[in-house]
Amino acid sequence: MSYVADDARRDLLEVVGEAADELGAALAALGAAYEQLDDLTADRLEAQLFGPLQVAYGRARATHTGFAERHGLPARTFAPGTAGAPSQGVRGFLERASDAVAEADGMLTSLQDSMLPVEVGDAELRAGLADVRERIAVLPDRTRELLRTLGR
Repeated sequence: MSYVADDARRDLLEVVGEAADELGAALAALGAAYEQLDDLTADRLEAQLFGPLQVAYGRARATHTGFAERHGLPARTFAPGTAGAPSQGVRGFLERASDAVAEADGMLTSLQDSMLPVEVGDAELRAGLADVRERIAVLPDRTRELLRTLGR
């Protein structure tokens, strides 16, 4: 493996790790919002947002770790995300989660557009990235809908 390819794989791995960190931050924010909601709305949040995001986060981490293992690179340790101050309230947490998901999606979109996953990646990495993006694609609309109905 050339030095350039190894550096490119490390860069790719870093971006995937950063995107996973953003998804972890979004999960933390959703968890904090959940704690402040009534039972019915909390159940909606869990089913429509938290569950799908948790699966996407797990897939992002698995994609990162699998790629690192297949190419003999060190996998990173993922620290739990932080939600922020409770005073921001449910809306603030949902907006924070939405922003973090958008940031992760932007990172993964840029990575895919760069063709780096094709040039130095592998089929499993490309499938993992596509799966994560597909899973988080529904979250902005679902978040807006939940925000729209808060307090009703």
